[in-house]
Amino acid sequence: MYKYLVLALRTPDWTDEVTEPHRDWLDEVRAAGNLDCTGRFTDGTGGAYVILADNLDAARELVATDPIHTTGASELVVFEWEITG
Repeated sequence: MYKYLVLALRTPDWTDEVTEPHRDWLDEVRAAGNLDCTGRFTDGTGGAYVILADNLDAARELVATDPIHTTGASELVVFEWEITG
């Protein structure tokens, strides 16, 4: 498994109503053993999380099911992350 950094930047379509479904989704991903950590940006523009997946395509497929993505509330960008320290 590799680590993937997901940047979630809010779009103009953001609504607070998506927050709870997003948190539920994160809980499900964590329970499946595919979530390392999460956090929000203190300026309110979005957040980031680190998922575990076999490859970049698998990571993108998983992230595509996040409610903040499926509703258009956030733009998600996935990076393979080599942690060196």
